[in-house]
Amino acid sequence: MCLACADDSAPASAPPTPYDLTQEEFKQRMDEPDVVILDVRTPAETSLGMIEGAEEIDFKAGDFADRVDSLDRDKTYLVYCRSGNRSGKACALMDELGFREVHNLEGGYMGWTEER
Repeated sequence: MCLACADDSAPASAPPTPYDLTQEEFKQRMDEPDVVILDVRTPAETSLGMIEGAEEIDFKAGDFADRVDSLDRDKTYLVYCRSGNRSGKACALMDELGFREVHNLEGGYMGWTEER
């Protein structure tokens, strides 16, 4: 299956990925050195709001894998999407590409905004 074609309509009870961080854990890690916050939502989604300081790389874009492949593998990536499904898949891809440390925001941006 094409990763970029997948949607994030996973049920709320989907099991956590090995990359998941809770909202609080994610927030605590944001200010650590060499951390990059990565928003993998579409431009239409990011236009509605983003986590401050996040970089955008659209998971559904045809060049997603190439753009991720060009990132520094030695940094820590905190990745999120709308609900946590696409970002979990992005974390799995980044892990396969040899990134040192990647984490998925459990519940995605929807959970983040509910917590705020």
